[in-house]
Amino acid sequence: MRLPNPLRPFQRAARPFTSAAAGMLALLPGLVLLAVPWQTYNPTNVLLILVSVVVPFGIIAYCGPWLTAVQRERIRAIMRVEIPEVPEESGSGLRSRAGRRQVVYHLVTGPLIVLGNVLAAALAAAAIIAGLFYAWMPFVWSYGDTVRGPVFNGENPKVLFNTGLMITLGGLTGLYVSALLFIALARTDVHAASVLLGPSREELLARKVEDLTESRAGVVDAADAERRRIERDLHDGAQQRLVSLAVNLGLAKATLTDLPEDARLVIEKAHYEAKEAIEELSSLVRGLHPAVLDDRGLDAALSGVAARAPLPVRLTVDLPSRVSATVEAIAYFVVSEALANIVKHAQASRTDVTVEQIGGILLIVVSDDGLGGADPSRGTGLDGLAKRVASVDGKFSLSSPVGGPTVLSVELPCAL
Repeated sequence: MRLPNPLRPFQRAARPFTSAAAGMLALLPGLVLLAVPWQTYNPTNVLLILVSVVVPFGIIAYCGPWLTAVQRERIRAIMRVEIPEVPEESGSGLRSRAGRRQVVYHLVTGPLIVLGNVLAAALAAAAIIAGLFYAWMPFVWSYGDTVRGPVFNGENPKVLFNTGLMITLGGLTGLYVSALLFIALARTDVHAASVLLGPSREELLARKVEDLTESRAGVVDAADAERRRIERDLHDGAQQRLVSLAVNLGLAKATLTDLPEDARLVIEKAHYEAKEAIEELSSLVRGLHPAVLDDRGLDAALSGVAARAPLPVRLTVDLPSRVSATVEAIAYFVVSEALANIVKHAQASRTDVTVEQIGGILLIVVSDDGLGGADPSRGTGLDGLAKRVASVDGKFSLSSPVGGPTVLSVELPCAL
């Protein structure tokens, strides 16, 4: 069994004591400033009293950001606790909530904690004197009966020993209590500083939302860049090899006319499969990220999608300028996936696609005259479409009553 370390409270109190001393020094200028009027001209009428209170208070409020930086650095360097800085948009001074919180710390909470530390230090000093009773008592004893008699009730050694023992034990107890007080006051100081000198809970949540939004935008951009890389690799690598294979098989079919019928059938089938593979790979490449989207923009890319659709598509695109590359990719994906769903499930005879920029919003509307009854929960790809739109804080809405018509509306921010 491991015995507790009797010196542990004193070891733990080292940093709190240092922090308390530094905190006293940091608050000293403000306290002196508040005390100067009352120690110099001692204001008596209401106007002088008001000026003596308001002017020092205003100076401390004005210097609040510098005092806050000093206190934050003190807690970071000594207590090893990092207090985040208040966002600049929260403002400073008494006109902002953050500034008022800081003034409360510098004028109320901080001085109260300093007062507590002063009392704890006084207790520690008295406890040290009492704990060293047997060290300083011989010097007092040497003064003679005048001092010795009233304090120790005569020269009875037993009484002297018992009294000295009680004083020593009381001093050691006082030292323990003062160490615990320093530790408790340091924890209180750190908590108060975190609440009053750091950002509020609302500000922390707002900052976290901003960080998450930035990180999510980074993930979306990285995913889009990866799709572009895969598209380039497929287009420049596998697709070119398949084209070369199809060309060679076509030449073989045209030139090798003296082959047995079975061999010719194998070549023709291989040629057909190669062309089908090229077509499927081209569709896959266009679905990932078509090259025309980067080269000529969303209008040209959607025109290609509409032209390849097996049903009439009336496309209207009104974009005064190009939007961000990520938004273009999502808009292309929305229209492509919506048309694919219409072809597979809607049994529609026509569809209308409208893409227009309204202020800072890119509005996409896809409608058809099909059967209706589209439901994202049935795995038709609409659920993934909604998630893709939500990844950039877009809005997704679907109206698809049974019997039709189906109208899909998407709003995307033009810039990320």
